[in-house]
Amino acid sequence: VDWDREFGTHEPTYYRWTQWLFLKMFERGLAYRREAAVNWCPSDATVLANEQVVDGRCERCGAEVEVRQLEQWFLRITDYADRLLEDLAKIEWPEHVKTMQRNWIGRSEGAEVVFNCAELDVDYPVFTTRPDTLFGTTFFVMAPEHPDVLKLAAGTDREDEVRAYVNRAMTESNDLRGSADRPKTGVSLGRTVTNPVNGEQIPMYVADYVLMEYGTGAIMAVPGHDERDHAFALAHELPIKRVIADAEDGELPYSGDGALVACGSEFDGTPNREAFEQIVASLDREGKGHSSVNYRLRDWLISRQRYWGCPIPIIHCGDCGAVPVPEADLPVVLPELDDYTPKGKSPLASAEDWVAVKCPSCGKDAKRETDTMDTFVDSSWYYLRYCDAGNDTAPWDKDVVDSWMPVSQYIGGVEHAILHLLYARFWTKAVHDMGLISFDEPFAKLFTQGMITRDGSKMSKSKGNVISPRKYVEDYGADTARCYVLFIGPPDQDADWSDEGVEGVHRFLSRLWRLAEELEPGTGGIHQPAGLDGASLTVVRKANWAIEKVTSDMAGRFAFNTAISAVMELINECYRLRAGCEEEALRFAAITAASLVFPFAPHLGSEVVDRLAGVRIWEEPWPDADPEMLESDTFELVCQVNGKVRDRVEAPSDASEAELIALARGAENMRAHLDGKETVKEVVVPGRLVNIVVR
Repeated sequence: VDWDREFGTHEPTYYRWTQWLFLKMFERGLAYRREAAVNWCPSDATVLANEQVVDGRCERCGAEVEVRQLEQWFLRITDYADRLLEDLAKIEWPEHVKTMQRNWIGRSEGAEVVFNCAELDVDYPVFTTRPDTLFGTTFFVMAPEHPDVLKLAAGTDREDEVRAYVNRAMTESNDLRGSADRPKTGVSLGRTVTNPVNGEQIPMYVADYVLMEYGTGAIMAVPGHDERDHAFALAHELPIKRVIADAEDGELPYSGDGALVACGSEFDGTPNREAFEQIVASLDREGKGHSSVNYRLRDWLISRQRYWGCPIPIIHCGDCGAVPVPEADLPVVLPELDDYTPKGKSPLASAEDWVAVKCPSCGKDAKRETDTMDTFVDSSWYYLRYCDAGNDTAPWDKDVVDSWMPVSQYIGGVEHAILHLLYARFWTKAVHDMGLISFDEPFAKLFTQGMITRDGSKMSKSKGNVISPRKYVEDYGADTARCYVLFIGPPDQDADWSDEGVEGVHRFLSRLWRLAEELEPGTGGIHQPAGLDGASLTVVRKANWAIEKVTSDMAGRFAFNTAISAVMELINECYRLRAGCEEEALRFAAITAASLVFPFAPHLGSEVVDRLAGVRIWEEPWPDADPEMLESDTFELVCQVNGKVRDRVEAPSDASEAELIALARGAENMRAHLDGKETVKEVVVPGRLVNIVVR
């Protein structure tokens, strides 16, 4: 570890450059402020980004999230949506993480279609991925947050009812509102719009199942071919039309392919996928619509009403608006506060002397921005600062960063797939476009580790299921505790803690130590003995196989569990053949096992190598497999009956399947399990095993 590169993202020497980079984004229009419906955590008394809301609750404290209208700062991550999608092809990441990012960005191809409200002479565009169903539109729905909802209801007998509905809907989270199982509520706006493809007047509604953050915040409702629209139509007794034929003439709603029907137009009988293009072209010619692309991704909301965060370097002036803090005045340092607990507004607002400043542009009285940045902003670029941590004139030197980056291998939890990992990719692309770096992806390779659970649940103090390593270190030693954590399962998957598993690893390490104790101490270094045959040759071959296997498993795949398993196999082979094995062959195998297990059980590994070879393992090179020992005229054939190992025999490497079956059937311990039984099938895995299934 190079401690000269140590820093904390909470330190002014770091967040000075977070503020500097924010101002660069502000200059380029990537940072902006607007009023928006935001996720509000009533417990933390702060705003949450969409990515920080899980199942309608705050990811930090679990409180049910509300929706409020507030002035907030955003970063325009949507400008990079296509590049964030396309460049996934450039990086070696797990496919499930790429899929999570693709789904979060949510690129949809379709059309923007204009519906006109003749009473107010206002056009309302909607985005749809199914323009082929336009003829089946029987009503029009707007999100409660849509800025025109209350205007449309004004002056109608629905005004009070609409206002009450909107206020109620605004307190509910998007996850709850979007739930497929939830009853579809809504209120008529007392207005109509014109369906642009057939001129029909259809009623307008406000309903909470429509979200402002999708498309334009309004939808054309096609109850014959959409489940949520169908549920709403049934609840409010609205017409339901079939305009795409189902080959089986099944129940509605039908979302599959088929020919258009009952449209009363030239499109009747046209396959819907062809009609898709034709209808959009027709709308385009008439100025009523056009092809469009929509994204699920929304701009990154970075405002937080917390003390603990990087101050946003903006000054608000009554005449000049939002004015950047001059670079010479950076960093804007957090003031000392007696009380910074959440109260529904930014704690910094109480620091009156800190808030009151002069406008850098006109010199008049002004106020500092009192929101702080989401702490994910700080972590979106720390990897760049590591390359040039001591630089006090810039966040980094371009040549220095270009020589180090991108990160070759990143290891982190999958829970960051649509948070830190997505933000870091956006940030890297943004500073690349500013000319500050020469690469546009931060992490070339990604490995996501799993989680160790207890009784199938995530460990937490509140559940009382946290495992303390101290107990296992005291009972079994640090090597066993460490080795078991790495052996417990595939490192990219969750695994459940097992005390029996700990005991199993302890037995394995104890067997290695006993084997070393049975051999005479040595001081001759590490050497592979020559001129061996029989059991001695088999053991040395197994040691070389283990070297090859462990090296392969550890290099890039992080398959520590199978690496440790390979060492276990080697120790088992030593015990199985030790009676007919020369001491030097066993010595080499034990030293090899200790060398290979050293990264996982360093205390035991170093002691065994020191005892048997008289060398310090950490001064020795990693073992290399002898290619000649990996090539063999024979191999150990595992013989199974109904999947259970009954014997092992030597078999020629070039033996045919028939010869391998014959060898297995002739093995001494196999015959007792085969005699008098009917053979169902014989399974041969070349070079490994024969399994005979009987009944």
